[in-house]
Amino acid sequence: MAAQVLSAAPIPSIHTPRPIIRTPTPSSSKPNSTPSTPFTSRFPDGIKTSGQHAPLYDLLRPYEQFPKHITGPTVWKAEDYKDQPGRWTHRFTPEQIEELSDAADAFLANGLPLTGISKETFPLPHLSAFLESVRSELVDGRGFILFKGFPTWAWGNHKSAVAYMGLGTYLGYFVSQNGRGHVLGHVKDLGEDPTQIDKVRIYRTNARQFFHADDADLVGLLCIARALEGGESDIVSSHHVFNVLQAERPDVVRTLTEPIWYFDRKGETSRGQDDYIRTSVFYLEKGENGRVYTKWDPYYVRSLTRFSDAGIIPPLSAAQQEALQVLEQTCLRLALHMILEVGDIQFVSNSQVLHARTEYKDHPPTSSFPRRHLMRLWLATPEGEGGWKLPFHDSFEKKRGGIQVDDTPPVCPLDAE
Repeated sequence: MAAQVLSAAPIPSIHTPRPIIRTPTPSSSKPNSTPSTPFTSRFPDGIKTSGQHAPLYDLLRPYEQFPKHITGPTVWKAEDYKDQPGRWTHRFTPEQIEELSDAADAFLANGLPLTGISKETFPLPHLSAFLESVRSELVDGRGFILFKGFPTWAWGNHKSAVAYMGLGTYLGYFVSQNGRGHVLGHVKDLGEDPTQIDKVRIYRTNARQFFHADDADLVGLLCIARALEGGESDIVSSHHVFNVLQAERPDVVRTLTEPIWYFDRKGETSRGQDDYIRTSVFYLEKGENGRVYTKWDPYYVRSLTRFSDAGIIPPLSAAQQEALQVLEQTCLRLALHMILEVGDIQFVSNSQVLHARTEYKDHPPTSSFPRRHLMRLWLATPEGEGGWKLPFHDSFEKKRGGIQVDDTPPVCPLDAE
């Protein structure tokens, strides 16, 4: 794939710290599209998404303490997997589909809302052991898996969402993905202007998404409908990228380890919070032998000119401009390309994998084919349950990261809104 220049407008065998920005200005939330909830709490499990936060600056390490070369299962090359999909895909067996289907039917029969899904309300006595191995691979290994054969065409969106979230609860805790409290997200073109990057979230457009990490430990994407053209996925081991940059451009790595990067909150902030966060791109975990954790999204870095033009924050330096270009070009050069078919589920760890999406074109409105649609999950894996030891104050919180605006409750719309 040819390198692209970043611009302000549109871009298994199973085994493995990500920073987080700060949170949204309340927007009115539409009612949950699932059955009415019997819970009286705004947060059915009593736990609120922690939200975006600046790092604990006294825990950040200087470039000199970062490794010169990373080894281990988190480091992989595209050529390791390109022609061997069996190494990173798992096709659900008929027995596994039946177990998911039965659990989803039972959950629906109980009349619970999607926000009430947990291991207790969605038991998977046989599949759970396998999903534990998947979680281990995601958190401590290569950091990605592609499931195939999830029968969305037979189940429809509601049951598919239940089964998808039920599966996800064995991998992590659901966190809110935007200021409206969506814990079931929808990647879909809503016709918003992707050039308005200080206001618009790119997942709501058909623009290219450059390599980035989301504000959660894990991200899941269930393909409901494909685009007419494009919308294909690229992933890359950020540890392999780190090694290549250390060998080719250590000056770029140094720049990326410095807490000089401002990330936009795009208005998704709680009362009293800043509109941006100062952070690094590469971190080290807390403690001895800390792993390199990556926090990155060029759209959130490039969208802050309204503040830098006003002299509130410094503009990107020449070194930073070069670093973001070199990082993107290196990711493109090293990436593994994949196409999500209907019924595929991709899970990726944001700690040691960066992901991207090509620009896409939907079927025309007069077509009988639906628009491209992915259901998205953001999942937290807290430090106390084997997650990465992040230099953030919420590292031990069950629902660390995500985006939380004031006390906006979690909701699970069944389509984009």
